[in-house]
Amino acid sequence: MDYQATTDTIRALCHGETDTVALMATVACEIHNAHPCADWTGFYRVVGPDLLKIGPYQGGHGCLLIPFSRGVCGACARTGQVQNVPDVEAFADHIACSSTTRSELVVPVWNGVGRLLGVLDIDSNTPAAFTTADEAWLVPLLAEIFEKAE
Repeated sequence: MDYQATTDTIRALCHGETDTVALMATVACEIHNAHPCADWTGFYRVVGPDLLKIGPYQGGHGCLLIPFSRGVCGACARTGQVQNVPDVEAFADHIACSSTTRSELVVPVWNGVGRLLGVLDIDSNTPAAFTTADEAWLVPLLAEIFEKAE
């Protein structure tokens, strides 16, 4: 995976944009097409107290609603911590939106004033598909891109 090239592309495409949905759509598309293990890439947006709703994504269908109390995405939103799950079958309370998903990386998305906008969810049909290098790339990239998001 060429992190720098993907970062450069995302920066160029998102430059000056503050609309959260437009940013999410662009970021999801670029990451999905760049990451060799991504089978589903998308965002779940915070739409109410302790509730996520599907946002822009690439791949097959996703779950429409996810409470903060359930699944990998809910754990990420609830704790504000990255969730890198090498085997979703071993994750208590995993929500199977797709029966083919084997591993998952979920990263919280904050704007510059500290409001949780949602989570980025990347699913793979490959076990242990995501690395600490993926995390180290995505956390600062999302902070930069969504800093001025509304």
